[in-house]
Amino acid sequence: MHELSLLTSVIETAVSNAHGREITAIGLTIGARSGVIVEAVQAAWPIAQASFPQCMHAELVITFLPATVYCPQCATCHEIDEFFALVCPVCATPTADLRSGTEFRLEWVDVHADSDCSDSKAPDH
Repeated sequence: MHELSLLTSVIETAVSNAHGREITAIGLTIGARSGVIVEAVQAAWPIAQASFPQCMHAELVITFLPATVYCPQCATCHEIDEFFALVCPVCATPTADLRSGTEFRLEWVDVHADSDCSDSKAPDH
């Protein structure tokens, strides 16, 4: 399950940017053709966050992005349902111009404004 290692990397990135504050939520965008299974990400979330005290109570918010292709015949983008079909669903023109659906992105991180989960506090200046 590569979703666990992906989530571990996402959490590491979030923690490194949280500056010791508690993370309350993490937002991901996962595309239909990213190779990442949303259900596997959801199942791996509690396992991944267990190793990060700053993230123990964080919510995972996933935005699923469908796959779309640009059709030169129709001159527009269309959502495609079938994983391996790179044809326009309207006119059946073959197209490999995939416009969305390959994304796996950390979109945002919410942190608790006045918490500090680090073991040592920075000295006062």
